[in-house]
Amino acid sequence: MIDLRGKKVLVVGAGISGIGSTQLLEANGADVILYESNEKAIESEIRTKLGEQSKAEIIIGAFPSGLGDTVSLAVLSPGVPTDLDFVMLLKDKKVPVWGEIELAYNYAKGKVLAITGTNGKTTTTSLVGQIMQEYYDSVYIVGNIGNPYTEAAPLMTEETVSVAEISSFQLETIEYFHPCVSAILNITPDHLNRHHTMENYAAAKEAVTMNQTKDDFCILNYENEYTRDFGKRCPATVVYFSSARVLENGLYYADEYIWLAKNGEAKKLLNVKTDMNLVGICNIENVMAAIGISMNAGVPMENILQTIKRFVAVEHRIEYVATKNNVMYYNDSKATNTDAAIQGIKAMDRPTILIGGGYDKGGGFDDWIQCFGNKVKKLVLIGQTRERIAECAKRNGFTDIVFADSFEEALDICVKEAQPGDAVLLSPACASWGMFPNYEVRGKMFKEYVNKLRG
Repeated sequence: MIDLRGKKVLVVGAGISGIGSTQLLEANGADVILYESNEKAIESEIRTKLGEQSKAEIIIGAFPSGLGDTVSLAVLSPGVPTDLDFVMLLKDKKVPVWGEIELAYNYAKGKVLAITGTNGKTTTTSLVGQIMQEYYDSVYIVGNIGNPYTEAAPLMTEETVSVAEISSFQLETIEYFHPCVSAILNITPDHLNRHHTMENYAAAKEAVTMNQTKDDFCILNYENEYTRDFGKRCPATVVYFSSARVLENGLYYADEYIWLAKNGEAKKLLNVKTDMNLVGICNIENVMAAIGISMNAGVPMENILQTIKRFVAVEHRIEYVATKNNVMYYNDSKATNTDAAIQGIKAMDRPTILIGGGYDKGGGFDDWIQCFGNKVKKLVLIGQTRERIAECAKRNGFTDIVFADSFEEALDICVKEAQPGDAVLLSPACASWGMFPNYEVRGKMFKEYVNKLRG
């Protein structure tokens, strides 16, 4: 642990992450400056969040010149790009730049299981968290899943197991973070408006292993080009999983079963149709990853499989909502990129009316459109990307497209157009920003609308 008592630390961002970081630092004797660039932020509201005991200095607006000369450490919130001018200035001045994950790890105890990847993180983290909670006494599920790591860190003991969902943004600012088991579920184009290139994005994901050794484990997807290649140079002991082929060593899916193979000898673990409540190949992969993580974290296989059989879908991820007038409604609002949305379509087993569109993160849509096949019968588009998606769809031969000016109008269209035996799927392939604060609000609105329908 690095002792920051009496040191001046700059925390950037006054959201949940920044507030949690400030509180943790102050509890450990640091002298904190909390900087918020949004000029509309109100100091009294920030102080209310910090609590009466806080003595942090608060700066709002333009970044003061010379501030970098006075601090020993900077802690960035995940939403703060690391290539901003003032961040680069801090780096030039040799000021260490951490994120919330690194800060929390500095004060946390016990062992860490870290899960990253473009898609599947939340489902896998939730499942691993439940497996750990049902076996170990002290377990915290933290990180990008919505539970600040900084809040849990002071409560941990040497016996604690932390299950951490880690985003690429959070991995840009780690230094000593060292999980005993890590997992990179997949790497597909996402957040290119932030990382600029796939090489940068992949490198951020791979950083989860940067402090691991062969005594540690990294669970990797053999069917993803990036993670399969990374396995050749991963510093940890690699455990692969595959949804498409038999492996000599690792976990694989074949003949409706998940298998565990060692030196070519395979053992059946569970039937994906009768032993799982989750649907779709993406969730079979998530379950295999969870098994790989858990068995290398010391949990007996019998316990792992018992928990999997009880586990239900994470909210907003191919979540069955209701059947109204013999139309099935699915909430996949967490599909904020095309790869995740492809998995949602693959999970459908009936003609589907699809709601897509939203905030533009800079990726393409061809692969998503091309997977529609004979499943998607109509595409209802909303948000900033609707024209771009429509052009892409027509270019790929899909023309049954409707524009909606609001989310409610999109839902009205779906209800009107759906026939008995159809499915309506909210799987936007885009972030929610611009129309909603986050994908959770988008998904909750969808569910509220559906549950009010008659039938």
